[in-house]
Amino acid sequence: MSTEPQITLFIITKNEAAHIAACIQSAKNLVQETVVLDSFSSDNTVQICRDLGAKVYQQPFEDFTKQKNAALQKVTTEWALSLDADETLTPELAEEIRRAVSNPSYDGYELPRVNNFLGGRMYHGDIGKEYILRLVRTQKAKFEGGKVHERLVVSGMTKKLKHVFVHTPYADLENYFTKFNSYTTLAAQTLYEQKSPDGKPPFLMIRATLSVLTGFIKRYIVKGGMLDGMRGLIWAVLSAFYTFVKYTKLWYLFEKNQPK
Repeated sequence: MSTEPQITLFIITKNEAAHIAACIQSAKNLVQETVVLDSFSSDNTVQICRDLGAKVYQQPFEDFTKQKNAALQKVTTEWALSLDADETLTPELAEEIRRAVSNPSYDGYELPRVNNFLGGRMYHGDIGKEYILRLVRTQKAKFEGGKVHERLVVSGMTKKLKHVFVHTPYADLENYFTKFNSYTTLAAQTLYEQKSPDGKPPFLMIRATLSVLTGFIKRYIVKGGMLDGMRGLIWAVLSAFYTFVKYTKLWYLFEKNQPK
Protein backbone atom coordinates (compact mmCIF):
# COMPACT_ATOMS: atom_id res chain seq x y z
CA MET A 1 0.00 0.00 0.00
CA SER A 2 1.23 3.48 -0.90
CA THR A 3 2.38 5.68 1.95
CA GLU A 4 1.99 8.88 -0.07
CA PRO A 5 -0.58 11.41 1.20
CA GLN A 6 -4.01 10.73 -0.26
CA ILE A 7 -5.83 13.44 -2.22
CA THR A 8 -9.48 13.71 -3.27
CA LEU A 9 -10.66 16.01 -6.04
CA PHE A 10 -14.10 17.43 -5.26
CA ILE A 11 -16.35 19.34 -7.65
CA ILE A 12 -19.89 20.72 -7.65
CA THR A 13 -21.82 20.48 -10.91
CA LYS A 14 -25.00 21.50 -12.71
CA ASN A 15 -25.18 20.80 -16.45
CA GLU A 16 -21.42 20.76 -16.97
CA ALA A 17 -21.24 18.08 -19.66
CA ALA A 18 -19.13 20.34 -21.88
CA HIS A 19 -16.37 20.73 -19.28
CA ILE A 20 -16.42 18.05 -16.64
CA ALA A 21 -14.47 15.31 -18.41
CA ALA A 22 -11.48 17.58 -19.02
CA CYS A 23 -11.56 18.70 -15.38
CA ILE A 24 -11.59 15.18 -13.96
CA GLN A 25 -9.04 13.83 -16.41
CA SER A 26 -6.59 16.64 -15.67
CA ALA A 27 -6.22 15.30 -12.10
CA LYS A 28 -6.58 11.56 -12.75
CA ASN A 29 -2.89 10.76 -12.20
CA LEU A 30 -2.75 12.86 -9.04
CA VAL A 31 -5.81 12.05 -6.94
CA GLN A 32 -6.97 8.76 -5.44
CA GLU A 33 -10.64 9.68 -5.62
CA THR A 34 -13.00 12.16 -7.25
CA VAL A 35 -16.17 13.33 -5.50
CA VAL A 36 -18.87 15.12 -7.48
CA LEU A 37 -21.87 16.81 -5.85
CA ASP A 38 -24.41 17.41 -8.59
CA SER A 39 -27.48 19.66 -8.48
CA PHE A 40 -29.68 17.34 -10.56
CA SER A 41 -28.18 18.09 -13.97
CA SER A 42 -30.52 17.67 -16.94
CA ASP A 43 -27.69 16.84 -19.35
CA ASN A 44 -25.34 13.83 -19.13
CA THR A 45 -22.98 15.34 -16.55
CA VAL A 46 -23.66 12.58 -14.02
CA GLN A 47 -23.07 9.76 -16.49
CA ILE A 48 -19.80 11.30 -17.67
CA CYS A 49 -18.60 11.56 -14.07
CA ARG A 50 -19.53 7.98 -13.27
CA ASP A 51 -17.90 6.71 -16.47
CA LEU A 52 -14.69 8.39 -15.32
CA GLY A 53 -14.84 6.69 -11.94
CA ALA A 54 -16.12 9.54 -9.82
CA LYS A 55 -18.34 9.10 -6.79
CA VAL A 56 -21.46 11.10 -7.60
CA TYR A 57 -23.91 12.49 -5.05
CA GLN A 58 -26.88 14.73 -5.67
CA GLN A 59 -28.67 17.39 -3.67
CA PRO A 60 -30.62 20.55 -4.52
CA PHE A 61 -28.56 23.72 -4.96
CA GLU A 62 -29.06 26.43 -2.31
CA ASP A 63 -25.96 28.54 -2.76
CA PHE A 64 -22.30 28.08 -3.61
CA THR A 65 -20.97 28.18 -0.05
CA LYS A 66 -23.38 25.54 1.25
CA GLN A 67 -22.95 23.34 -1.81
CA LYS A 68 -19.16 23.34 -1.66
CA ASN A 69 -19.13 22.69 2.08
CA ALA A 70 -21.44 19.73 1.48
CA ALA A 71 -19.05 18.39 -1.16
CA LEU A 72 -16.02 18.93 1.09
CA GLN A 73 -17.72 16.98 3.86
CA LYS A 74 -17.79 13.93 1.60
CA VAL A 75 -14.00 13.89 1.30
CA THR A 76 -12.38 11.25 3.52
CA THR A 77 -8.72 11.57 2.49
CA GLU A 78 -6.10 13.72 4.22
CA TRP A 79 -6.01 16.27 1.42
CA ALA A 80 -8.80 17.86 -0.60
CA LEU A 81 -8.39 19.57 -3.98
CA SER A 82 -11.17 21.92 -5.05
CA LEU A 83 -11.76 22.59 -8.74
CA ASP A 84 -14.69 24.04 -10.60
CA ALA A 85 -16.03 22.04 -13.52
CA ASP A 86 -14.57 24.55 -16.00
CA GLU A 87 -11.05 24.37 -14.55
CA THR A 88 -8.17 22.03 -15.41
CA LEU A 89 -4.81 21.31 -13.85
CA THR A 90 -1.70 21.52 -15.98
CA PRO A 91 0.61 18.46 -15.77
CA GLU A 92 3.28 20.68 -14.22
CA LEU A 93 0.96 21.77 -11.42
CA ALA A 94 -0.21 18.21 -10.79
CA GLU A 95 3.39 17.12 -10.26
CA GLU A 96 4.10 20.13 -8.06
CA ILE A 97 1.06 19.28 -5.92
CA ARG A 98 2.29 15.71 -5.57
CA ARG A 99 5.55 16.97 -4.12
CA ALA A 100 3.92 19.68 -2.00
CA VAL A 101 1.60 17.44 0.02
CA SER A 102 4.58 15.46 1.24
CA ASN A 103 5.69 18.56 3.16
CA PRO A 104 4.10 18.51 6.63
CA SER A 105 4.83 22.19 7.26
CA TYR A 106 1.75 23.51 5.48
CA ASP A 107 -1.99 22.95 5.75
CA GLY A 108 -2.98 24.59 2.49
CA TYR A 109 -1.64 25.68 -0.86
CA GLU A 110 -2.63 28.64 -3.02
CA LEU A 111 -2.62 27.72 -6.70
CA PRO A 112 -2.09 30.31 -9.45
CA ARG A 113 -5.03 30.44 -11.86
CA VAL A 114 -4.98 31.81 -15.39
CA ASN A 115 -8.16 32.66 -17.23
CA ASN A 116 -9.38 32.27 -20.80
CA PHE A 117 -12.00 34.70 -22.08
CA LEU A 118 -13.72 34.62 -25.47
CA GLY A 119 -11.25 32.15 -26.91
CA GLY A 120 -7.98 33.61 -25.63
CA ARG A 121 -5.91 33.83 -22.48
CA MET A 122 -6.02 36.96 -20.36
CA TYR A 123 -2.60 38.11 -19.20
CA HIS A 124 -3.48 41.35 -17.44
CA GLY A 125 -6.37 43.10 -15.71
CA ASP A 126 -7.70 41.57 -12.53
CA ILE A 127 -7.70 38.03 -13.94
CA GLY A 128 -4.23 37.76 -15.52
CA LYS A 129 -3.01 35.49 -12.74
CA GLU A 130 -4.69 35.08 -9.37
CA TYR A 131 -3.66 32.94 -6.42
CA ILE A 132 -6.53 30.97 -4.89
CA LEU A 133 -6.52 28.53 -1.98
CA ARG A 134 -7.62 25.22 -3.52
CA LEU A 135 -5.54 22.47 -1.88
CA VAL A 136 -6.12 21.93 1.84
CA ARG A 137 -5.92 19.46 4.68
CA THR A 138 -9.50 18.26 4.72
CA GLN A 139 -10.11 18.37 8.46
CA LYS A 140 -8.82 21.94 8.78
CA ALA A 141 -10.81 23.52 5.96
CA LYS A 142 -14.22 24.98 5.20
CA PHE A 143 -15.89 27.41 2.81
CA GLU A 144 -17.06 30.83 3.91
CA GLY A 145 -19.06 33.50 2.13
CA GLY A 146 -22.51 34.24 0.83
CA LYS A 147 -24.63 32.78 -1.94
CA VAL A 148 -21.90 33.46 -4.50
CA HIS A 149 -18.17 34.22 -4.45
CA GLU A 150 -17.46 31.68 -1.73
CA ARG A 151 -13.90 31.20 -0.52
CA LEU A 152 -12.04 28.26 0.92
CA VAL A 153 -10.26 28.86 4.23
CA VAL A 154 -7.93 26.64 6.23
CA SER A 155 -6.70 26.69 9.81
CA GLY A 156 -2.91 26.69 9.50
CA MET A 157 -0.04 27.89 7.39
CA THR A 158 -0.34 28.16 3.61
CA LYS A 159 2.11 28.43 0.73
CA LYS A 160 1.89 29.55 -2.89
CA LEU A 161 2.74 27.10 -5.64
CA LYS A 162 4.36 28.04 -8.94
CA HIS A 163 2.62 26.25 -11.80
CA VAL A 164 -0.83 27.23 -13.02
CA PHE A 165 -4.27 25.77 -13.49
CA VAL A 166 -6.57 27.00 -16.26
CA HIS A 167 -10.06 28.49 -16.00
CA THR A 168 -12.35 28.70 -19.05
CA PRO A 169 -15.58 29.98 -17.55
CA TYR A 170 -17.56 31.10 -20.61
CA ALA A 171 -18.14 29.18 -23.81
CA ASP A 172 -19.38 32.34 -25.54
CA LEU A 173 -21.06 35.65 -24.80
CA GLU A 174 -24.49 34.03 -24.45
CA ASN A 175 -23.08 31.76 -21.74
CA TYR A 176 -21.42 34.78 -20.10
CA PHE A 177 -24.69 36.65 -19.78
CA THR A 178 -26.54 33.58 -18.48
CA LYS A 179 -24.04 33.32 -15.64
CA PHE A 180 -23.97 37.11 -15.29
CA ASN A 181 -27.70 37.19 -14.56
CA SER A 182 -27.55 34.31 -12.09
CA TYR A 183 -24.50 35.56 -10.19
CA THR A 184 -25.68 39.18 -9.88
CA THR A 185 -28.99 37.95 -8.48
CA LEU A 186 -27.29 35.71 -5.89
CA ALA A 187 -24.86 38.50 -4.93
CA ALA A 188 -27.70 40.97 -4.45
CA GLN A 189 -29.64 38.49 -2.32
CA THR A 190 -26.58 37.95 -0.12
CA LEU A 191 -26.16 41.69 0.48
CA TYR A 192 -29.87 42.13 1.14
CA GLU A 193 -29.91 39.34 3.73
CA GLN A 194 -26.92 40.94 5.45
CA LYS A 195 -28.74 44.31 5.47
CA SER A 196 -25.35 45.99 5.18
CA PRO A 197 -25.52 49.72 6.12
CA ASP A 198 -23.66 50.71 2.93
CA GLY A 199 -26.17 48.79 0.89
CA LYS A 200 -29.23 50.88 1.74
CA PRO A 201 -30.81 53.83 -0.08
CA PRO A 202 -30.29 56.70 -0.67
CA PHE A 203 -26.58 56.08 -1.36
CA LEU A 204 -27.01 52.72 -3.03
CA MET A 205 -27.46 53.84 -6.64
CA ILE A 206 -24.82 56.53 -6.26
CA ARG A 207 -22.42 53.79 -5.26
CA ALA A 208 -23.61 51.61 -8.13
CA THR A 209 -23.01 54.39 -10.65
CA LEU A 210 -19.56 55.25 -9.33
CA SER A 211 -18.61 51.59 -9.38
CA VAL A 212 -18.91 51.52 -13.17
CA LEU A 213 -16.24 54.19 -13.62
CA THR A 214 -13.90 53.07 -10.83
CA GLY A 215 -14.21 49.41 -11.78
CA PHE A 216 -13.37 50.11 -15.40
CA ILE A 217 -10.36 52.28 -14.53
CA LYS A 218 -9.05 49.67 -12.10
CA ARG A 219 -9.23 46.76 -14.55
CA TYR A 220 -8.39 48.49 -17.81
CA ILE A 221 -5.80 51.06 -16.78
CA VAL A 222 -4.42 50.36 -13.29
CA LYS A 223 -4.15 46.59 -13.76
CA GLY A 224 -3.19 46.80 -17.42
CA GLY A 225 -6.23 45.27 -19.06
CA MET A 226 -5.55 47.45 -22.11
CA LEU A 227 -2.59 45.18 -22.87
CA ASP A 228 -5.01 42.32 -23.59
CA GLY A 229 -6.44 44.18 -26.58
CA MET A 230 -10.12 43.88 -27.40
CA ARG A 231 -10.64 41.08 -24.85
CA GLY A 232 -9.21 43.33 -22.15
CA LEU A 233 -11.57 46.16 -23.10
CA ILE A 234 -14.62 43.92 -23.22
CA TRP A 235 -13.76 42.30 -19.87
CA ALA A 236 -13.22 45.67 -18.16
CA VAL A 237 -16.54 47.06 -19.41
CA LEU A 238 -18.59 43.96 -18.62
CA SER A 239 -17.03 43.55 -15.16
CA ALA A 240 -17.80 47.17 -14.27
CA PHE A 241 -21.37 46.66 -15.48
CA TYR A 242 -21.62 43.51 -13.33
CA THR A 243 -21.15 45.58 -10.17
CA PHE A 244 -23.73 48.12 -11.34
CA VAL A 245 -26.31 45.40 -12.03
CA LYS A 246 -25.62 43.73 -8.68
CA TYR A 247 -26.36 46.95 -6.80
CA THR A 248 -29.34 47.71 -9.02
CA LYS A 249 -30.86 44.35 -8.10
CA LEU A 250 -30.11 45.08 -4.43
CA TRP A 251 -31.86 48.44 -4.71
CA TYR A 252 -34.86 46.72 -6.24
CA LEU A 253 -35.01 44.21 -3.37
CA PHE A 254 -35.18 47.10 -0.90
CA GLU A 255 -37.82 48.83 -3.02
CA LYS A 256 -40.19 45.89 -3.38
CA ASN A 257 -39.85 44.86 0.25
CA GLN A 258 -40.51 48.28 1.77
CA PRO A 259 -43.48 48.43 4.14
CA LYS A 260 -46.49 49.73 2.26
